[in-house]
Formats: sequence, C-alpha cells, structure tokens
Amino acid sequence: MSQSDGNGLTYSQAGVDIDAGNLMVEKIKPAVRSTRRPGADGEIGGFGGLFDLRAAGFTDPVLVAANDGVGTKLKIAIDADRHDTVGIDLVAMCVNDLVVQGAEPLFFLDYFATGKLDPEQGAAIVEGIAEGCRQAGAALIGGETAEMPGMYAGGDYDLAGFAVGAAERGRLLPSGDLVEGDVILGLASSGVHSNGYSLVRRIVALSGLGWDAPAPFEPQKSLGEALLTPTRIYVKPLLKAIRETGAIKALAHITGGGFPENIPRVLPKHLAAEIDLAAVKPPAVFSWLARTGGVEATEMLRTFNCGVGMIAVVPADKVDTVCAVLADEGERVFRLGRIVARAQSDAGTLYKGSLAL
Repeated sequence: MSQSDGNGLTYSQAGVDIDAGNLMVEKIKPAVRSTRRPGADGEIGGFGGLFDLRAAGFTDPVLVAANDGVGTKLKIAIDADRHDTVGIDLVAMCVNDLVVQGAEPLFFLDYFATGKLDPEQGAAIVEGIAEGCRQAGAALIGGETAEMPGMYAGGDYDLAGFAVGAAERGRLLPSGDLVEGDVILGLASSGVHSNGYSLVRRIVALSGLGWDAPAPFEPQKSLGEALLTPTRIYVKPLLKAIRETGAIKALAHITGGGFPENIPRVLPKHLAAEIDLAAVKPPAVFSWLARTGGVEATEMLRTFNCGVGMIAVVPADKVDTVCAVLADEGERVFRLGRIVARAQSDAGTLYKGSLAL
C-alpha cells in the first residue's frame, strides 16, 4: 500500500527528529565558542572544521592524531542519569595520548550516537567535551550527532573522540636517549579514570549498592557521582615541564593494562621499568574495589591505574627541577621507580614492595 494524500511516512515517524538535532546544535554553540584558540575560531556549522597551523605558532610541525572512547563508564552515566562529565573523559583519553608524544593538542572532534536524541542530555555531554577541550587548550572544531533508532536501546548512547596535535619536528617523545638510572616519576590520578569499568560495574553489582547510595569510599558523594569523577587531563602541566626543563625523556599514559602494558610501550627493548609499589598511594576507591570484588593486587595493576595516571622518565639530576614545575601546575608528583637493564627473560615492568590497597 502506498503512502499518499498527506498520509506519507516522515523521518520523525521513523524515529529521527531533525528539529531536535537542530535544537541541540543551537544549545551547544556557546560551549563550542568557549574553546576557540589561535588557529580555530570556535564556530561550527560547516561541512568540515578548519585549523590554521601557522596561526597556532608552528613552523615545521609533525601532526599527531589519536582517537578513543569512554567505554562502559558511559553505562554508569546513563544509569545514574549524570551526563555532564563523560565529555571530559572523552577528551582526556585522547589528549593525554597526544601529550605523551610531546604534542600540543590543537583540535578535537566528537561522535555522539544515540537511539533517541534528547537535546538537553546531548548539550550536557557536549558541554563536558568543551570543558575537556578548555582544560587541554584544544579547539572543538566539529562533531557528529547521530540519532539511530533500532541501534541503541532507549536512553543508551555512545561517544567517540578524535584529537589532532602537533610538535615541532625533532621534538617528539620518547627522546631515544633513555639510560639505566633514569628516574620514573608518577603523576597522581583523579580516580579510576576511564578504564576497567566493566569490572567496576560487576563489583558494584556484587555490593548490592544503588548509584544514588553514599559511596563507601567517599561518603559525601553518591556512588554514581564518585565513580564518574572525570579523568585528569595532564596536558598543560606536562607541556610546560617539557618546554621549560627540556628534561622529560618519555611519558606514558596509564590506561587499560595499567603499568605492565603501558610503560614498556615507551622504553627501548633493552630497558625495563622498576616500580616501587610502596611509593604509590592508591585513592580509597581502589581499596574498596579490591576488597569488595576480592581482586588480587596483580589483577588491579593490570586493569586499573591504581592512583598513577601518567608517568614521566627524567634524568636523575633533573628530578627536582621537573617535580617543581609539575607541582607549581597543581600536579601531585612523586618518585615511582627507575630505569634498569632488561634481561631477555624479564618483563618490561618489574616490581618491588607491595601495593597498599
């Protein structure tokens, strides 16, 4: 049967509301404008986002790109109905990967897909993305909002982010001159960040607690709010330390896989990282997760950051200088270990001491 005489199907009847999409775009324009920086004007609406490298102050840049998501932390945001911080996580997971290569994040694009678009919810998410961009000094130059009925259950959504940064040629990290005796510094995390949330959610289910219950490890907050603490963005402090000291040889973002998977990625094959676990002061959330889930310390270390969101490798005689710059920028930084020779049978990450969970 044909649909005619005014009874034809519309896109809205199929589940896609163009007007809601237009309303969301209007709602997010102020947030997007707040991210403008040299090289980008902070406006959206074109078919592609523009960025002027020369206006950003680069002369012979190498571009560095990264993309990531927020994982199942989004499920907590959905179930707890709190959507204002996952955008910070989205930016953090991308820009922290750029700065470990010595690159300054320049611009960011997001992809937001949902079954039924709620302009208020969408605007809250993008406002979080804009906040992350401001923290990182990156311009939000575009994005995609996809309303996809039938692909996502009611209320569900997914996020992906794409960041591009730049470094002047010859200044990328790791520097290639790492040696035995170099010191590994740890930069404190803000909590679980954005990895391991499938295990987190399983542990919460075991605990029997609801998302609105007081968090056992942070009673002044609800469990949902505490577990949604956004990923720390280390970009500006690290860029300042890189540029002012010239002493940072390598950086590693501690994400999924923890110390054993992430630190060796920036080390030459003949060197290993010796980590003093007694130097780590895990936030209370990790002790609660380990205790409630009966999670062994080795499993904690290969799943979570356990309190260290970033590591830096510096020469032994430059430790105080680098620590001073990072501390002035608000980072809690501490000696985490040292670089040692790696035997053929050794793992890339070695431990001494024990983790105080």
